[in-house]
Amino acid sequence: MARTAYFDHPAPIAMAHRGFSVDGHENTLAAFEQAVDLGFAYVETDVHVTSDGTLVAFHDDTLDRVTDAQGLIRELPWSTVELARIGDQPVPRLDDVLDAWPALRLNIDCKHISAAETLADTIEKHAAHDRVLVASFDDHTRHEVLKRLSRPVATSAGKSRTRTAVLAAKARFSPLARRALGPVDALQIPHHHGRVTVVTRALVQRAHSTGVQVHVWTINDPEEMHELLDLGVDGLISDRADLLKTVLQERGQWA
Repeated sequence: MARTAYFDHPAPIAMAHRGFSVDGHENTLAAFEQAVDLGFAYVETDVHVTSDGTLVAFHDDTLDRVTDAQGLIRELPWSTVELARIGDQPVPRLDDVLDAWPALRLNIDCKHISAAETLADTIEKHAAHDRVLVASFDDHTRHEVLKRLSRPVATSAGKSRTRTAVLAAKARFSPLARRALGPVDALQIPHHHGRVTVVTRALVQRAHSTGVQVHVWTINDPEEMHELLDLGVDGLISDRADLLKTVLQERGQWA
């Protein structure tokens, strides 16, 4: 059961993955603004920290793929990173995102343990405890953020807990699933992993029995969105915020 107001929103939760940009200019202020303009209350983003302690909303370890610059972010000073451009957009600081949209709820994936302390400090500085969900594929990194916070925040399972919970649910071993999911509020998983279907009705029901929500990433096909919503998932994370909104409107579930 959620310990914060983060989930105080009619289900299902619609989450814009790295904002919304048909040009692929992910994790930019422009992408976040487009998601907000579409009416999204939730945005997924990622964070890294620069060598001198500036927390940036950015997915990759390096600048290489999406900017006109190169280099490992955690080895670069902010004075270098701030000159990089994603299209015509600068790399935003998480401070900028929190300041720009005070009501926006962020699903924040802490991509490297080096960013854990700064992420916790940023949440504290903005008193954003009810506005954020802290995620990380690495359970240790997630714990390093959480232990530094003065109040609980929503959180999702890391890779290890997710694997245990999924396998336990498939084996119908509920006690193990409950132990794996006990400290978290959400299970954020792909629909499929290779040939294996991860999200099933049984998995959703077992997660719900422990008070844990199920969010599925990254779903861009409307037919698949309908399929997952029919299974009872609590949230969808999509690059195509426009299509997700349309699907939810068609179902009378847009809020």
